[in-house]
Amino acid sequence: MKNTARSVPTAPYHAVRFYDNEKSLAQIVAEFLAEGLTDGKPGIVIAAPSQRAAIVRELVVRSFDVVSLQGSGDLVLLDADETLATFMSDDEKLHAKAFENEMCNVIRKACRGRTDCTVRIYGQMVDILWKSGKHKLAIRLEVLWNQLANTHAFSLLCGYAIGSFYKDANFEEICSQHTHVVSGDGSAKAVA
Repeated sequence: MKNTARSVPTAPYHAVRFYDNEKSLAQIVAEFLAEGLTDGKPGIVIAAPSQRAAIVRELVVRSFDVVSLQGSGDLVLLDADETLATFMSDDEKLHAKAFENEMCNVIRKACRGRTDCTVRIYGQMVDILWKSGKHKLAIRLEVLWNQLANTHAFSLLCGYAIGSFYKDANFEEICSQHTHVVSGDGSAKAVA
């Protein structure tokens, strides 16, 4: 697998990976997190249980002690649905201030007072919204992440099931919300 994480710029990095199977996505996410963890940068995974488990397995394959990383706070594993519920109301509206508060708290806890702390985050929440037919909410969430990147240091990798896209316009809209698109071999290309 091609190693791309060290090329993450200091400017906001918000990449998208379109995947056709969970295993390849878990490998890309684990590599993304591993590069940061190796450099002492915390990682946050916001995903469904099956995807979190697959990512953890891939980190273990890379010789990471996931239990120790979680204990130290350097690896934070969050449930995507539970996290969404903290800033999405029953009437299916995303609340920007609640999102900012929730994500800032998670990032702050992961950094534990360290300066120059660029957290690596993998998020499945947008994919869950998209698969549920809540396309506008998924786009809105991408916008909220981009706004948060203006004030907080993190690198974000999003994953979308490629089978969820039927129109080129939808695909282009998602790509336009990201700074990079990660290809099938794991290399990241800047979005023009």
